[in-house]
Amino acid sequence: MDERQALIAFGAMSQETRLKIVRLLVKAGPEGMAAGIIAETAGVSASNVSFHLKELERGGLVTARRDARSIVYSADYQALSGLIRFLMEDCCAGNPAICQPALACRSSGS
Repeated sequence: MDERQALIAFGAMSQETRLKIVRLLVKAGPEGMAAGIIAETAGVSASNVSFHLKELERGGLVTARRDARSIVYSADYQALSGLIRFLMEDCCAGNPAICQPALACRSSGS
């Protein structure tokens, strides 16, 4: 991921509802969630969630697929991993031990 892509992705997440949606989709796993369920869970209207999902799609953080009459959204784990790698690529001035607490959170389920 380059700096331009990272800025677009961070811009897409830089709003409370969109960050909540990304977190919901990450928890939902690869099967994702239908837009209506996302709206209900996030506590926003269908039109509001549609706007936010389009912004997240534009930012490359979620993908959409049609499932019968529903549109199901999933987190784009590759893009999210790329964003994390972008942040961490120059981590710790050559001392990776400093980054261990952040890495340990992932393995402990935090």
